[in-house]
Amino acid sequence: MTNESTPEFDAERRAAQELLDDESLTAFYLGVVGDGETVDTTFAQVADDPQQEGLQALSLLAAHVRIVANEAGVDPATVAGDAATLAGRMEELSPEALSNADGEKPDDS
Repeated sequence: MTNESTPEFDAERRAAQELLDDESLTAFYLGVVGDGETVDTTFAQVADDPQQEGLQALSLLAAHVRIVANEAGVDPATVAGDAATLAGRMEELSPEALSNADGEKPDDS
């Protein structure tokens, strides 16, 4: 895994920073991967009621699913199903196991 960024990556990072600087934000989710393995996330929102909170969170999730599906060239339902499966197993999976196509833990020998 290379740590060198590309012009496209740098442009997207600047765009993300500009989005976060917008004072009118009412919700955001940020996920980052460092060194190709470490995943850090943060989520925050302000809302007038629980229904608005739920809709904001679901809107962020739906947008993310759509982006991943477009990048992978697959149906959003496939991404959503795979994401739900992985979410249920996140505590038991290492970064190596997440990249393993069949989802089995790598052999420790």
